[in-house]
Amino acid sequence: MAATIGEQLRLAREGRGIPLREISDQTRISMHYLEAIEMNDYKRLPGGIFNRSFVKAYARYVGYDEKEAIEGYTRYMREQGDTGEEVASTPYHSKVYTDAPATRSPILTVVLAIVILAILTVVALTVLHWFQRRSAELRHQAPRVMMLSDSVAKDFEVAGLNKWKADYEQFLQ
Repeated sequence: MAATIGEQLRLAREGRGIPLREISDQTRISMHYLEAIEMNDYKRLPGGIFNRSFVKAYARYVGYDEKEAIEGYTRYMREQGDTGEEVASTPYHSKVYTDAPATRSPILTVVLAIVILAILTVVALTVLHWFQRRSAELRHQAPRVMMLSDSVAKDFEVAGLNKWKADYEQFLQ
C-alpha cells in the first residue's frame, strides 16, 4: 500500500486505466493541480478548502473513498507541519484555474443566436424575393419571345421561299 494519499490516488487511477486528462476534463481541475496532488506537492495548489475539494473530486472520480482521501490529505499536511486550513492570499492562488477555455454568458449566447438567426432569415427572404421576381420577369417575357420567334420564323420562311422562287425563275430562264 502506498504511503501518501497522492500515491494512493495515482495507483487507484492507474488501476482503473483512467488518464489524467480525462479526470481534468470531467472535474474541471487543471492538469497542473492533478499532477501536484499525485506528487504530494500541495504548495502548487491554491490552498485550504480548494486543496481539499480537489483531493475529494479526484478521489470520487477514480472510485477512491472520499472521506479516506481527505483524512489522508489532512494527515499528510500535519506530518509536513501544515494544517492546510489557510487559503493563500495572493491573487494567483485565490482563483481556480483549469485548462478549459472561458465560457460565454448564457444571455450573450442567446443574444448572439437571435442576431445570427435574424441575419439568416433576412438573407433567406431576400434570396426568395429575388427568385420570385426573376421568375415573374421570365414568365412575363416568355410570350414576347414566343411571338418574336414566330414572326422571325415566318420572315425566314418567306425569305426562304422568295429566294427559292428567285432561284427557280433564274433556272428556268
